[in-house]
Formats: sequence, structure tokens, C-alpha cells
Amino acid sequence: MTSASKDFRLEPATFADLKGWRDDDPSSLFRAMRDCRAHIRDVKPYRTGVAGLTADDLLTLLDAAEGYEPRDAAEARAFFEERCRPFFIRRGDGGSGFVTAFFEPEIAVSATPDETYRYPFYRRPDDLVDLDDGNRPSELDPSYMFGRLKDGAICAYPDRGEIDRGYLDGKGLEIAWAKSRVDVFFVHVQGAARLRYADGRMGRITYAAKAGHPFSAVGRLLIERGMLDRATISMQTIRDWLYAHPQEADEVLWHNRSYIFFREADVSDPAQGPIAAAKVPLVAGRSLAVDRLIHTFGFPFFIRSEGLTHLDAGQPFGRLMLALDTGSAIVGPARGDIFTGSGYDAGELAGTVRHDADFYILVPKAAAERFG
Repeated sequence: MTSASKDFRLEPATFADLKGWRDDDPSSLFRAMRDCRAHIRDVKPYRTGVAGLTADDLLTLLDAAEGYEPRDAAEARAFFEERCRPFFIRRGDGGSGFVTAFFEPEIAVSATPDETYRYPFYRRPDDLVDLDDGNRPSELDPSYMFGRLKDGAICAYPDRGEIDRGYLDGKGLEIAWAKSRVDVFFVHVQGAARLRYADGRMGRITYAAKAGHPFSAVGRLLIERGMLDRATISMQTIRDWLYAHPQEADEVLWHNRSYIFFREADVSDPAQGPIAAAKVPLVAGRSLAVDRLIHTFGFPFFIRSEGLTHLDAGQPFGRLMLALDTGSAIVGPARGDIFTGSGYDAGELAGTVRHDADFYILVPKAAAERFG
């Protein structure tokens, strides 16, 4: 077990301990569970996080879900009650869990650049290479999962500022062009977007790779500089500040050296969410981004937040979700990012989620014996 595993423990619980469980309807998870099963069996297993739960542990649950269609919410809950044991994720420092949210923006773009559409979304460059412990240069922090291959040697890839200033110009990597660098930045933060072309065509881009540099929150920078109030900061207030201060926006955006590259993806079924890190479509309101170094994709988590009420018509948030994504800012055993869906309304919901929460992971019973 790595040192990260010492920062938390899994405490046995019961479904009666999951406040709000009896009001939840997890029926919409079964399609995603079938998608996860197909990926594990037909493509490759998900990597095991330091919590010690494996894709084989998960398959005992996913196999049972194959072909299963609950008739109602009670039957859906009973499926998990019969096959899983819940464990409370107790942070080593005694602190609370914490949730934010993300969404799939819909953004106006052009297939060709002009005076209005000048800011590109890029495909993955040819000189970007995946790093691991075998090829990562000693001068790069272990957090760097990508680097630049130049003349047979690997080094750090150019960061956001260098790329915005033209490093990738002329390489033919542009997928589409947006109207604003701020718009591009927020798509980077979300990791996916629907692209709305002037002729009515709808496209989609989703995460392909990143330049490798760590994520740095521009909101925190604006708080430290006294530009925004910690008590009221949200995605909306950050975005509004950047639009209102165009002369300062680039310098603030370049504080976050991380840069995201995309690939084009299918959007034939608008009801389906984007395909994210677990390689299956995200389910609005039921997909959770987690720290993939700790948790294994595909596992169910029950998230309870008394203060988070605007996602459930004024009621405290309490839902069973699947771990289907990750993110640079999602670090820790009880840290999650809730996918709220696609489009403007989903963004308005996501932008104000910053709440303490209790995290429970549902472990298939055979594997649960290892944890007490």
C-alpha cells in the first residue's frame, strides 16, 4: 500500500446509516454499469487505486447487473442492498468530504478561423508522450503523466501561456475555433464540450491528454489578490471577472499552466453524456469524478450533503453515483466532482456546488470481507 492509503480508512456501515438512502432512486445507474462491464471485459480492466478494490471485485456486481432492469426505486435499492456493504470513508485528518460539480458546456464555434472565431481547441500533438516511472526524467515531478519528446529526449511540455502564445501554430491540430479564450479555458476545466456550428451541426470534444503541468486554481489566485470574495466565489463569478477584465485575463489564465487536448467524439444521441476517463458515457446527476490514484473506476458511491440543496429542489443531496471520471483538482479519498449534465442550465447548477459531504463506497460483499 502506498502512503496515500494511510490518509483514510474504510469504516463498516449499514444502509440504515446512509441518510437519504430510502429516498433515492438509483435505477438510472444500470445502463452505465453494463457499459463499465463491457469495457472491463472487452477492452481492459480499470487500474486499481490504493484503496485496494480491483476490477475483479467490481465485476461480481457488474455481472449481476447484466440484463437486470429494476421495476421501481425500491427494487433498484434492493439490488445494491443484497450484494454490497457500505463503508464510510474516514479521512485521516478527521475533516469532512467535499464536493464540487462539473458539466458539459455547449459553445458556439467555427470550423475555420476568422476575426470573430480566433481561439482554437487542439487535438493531441505528436510530440506529446505518456510518462511513467520508466521514462519520466528525474527533473519532472512524479505527478507529470505527459511530457515532450524532442530530439530523442523527454522534457516538460510547453505550458498554457506558451501554447496560447503560439507554440502549436501551423501544426494543423485545430478542431474548431471559439470566440473567447475564456470560453476555451472553461472547456478545459470541464474536460468536454458540445460544439455548435453556425450551420446547425452539433459536434462534441472530449479529453484526450494534457500538457502535464499541475492544475492551479485561478479562483484561489483571484481570492488571494482580493479580486473575489471567498464566501461567494463560484464558476460564474470567476467567469464574470475574466470577461470584465480583458487586459488582465491572460495573465490570470496562464497562472494555471495545465493545458488540455481533445479528441472529437460521437454526439448522435444527445441524451447521452460525454465519454470521460472510465471510457463510458457519463450519466447526468449520477456520475462522480474521483481521485483515480485512490479509487477504482466503476464503483458505486453514496454521497450525502446536507448543505447541497439546489440540485434536488431544495432537499439535501443524497444519491448513489458511479465513479466514472477524474480530474487534476480532485485529490483525496473523500473528494468528488458531480456531473450535472450538458448545456447552460447544467452549468448554472454546477457552478455553485462547493459543499461538505459524507462519502460512502459500496463494496461487493465478497470483497468487503477484506475491510472488516
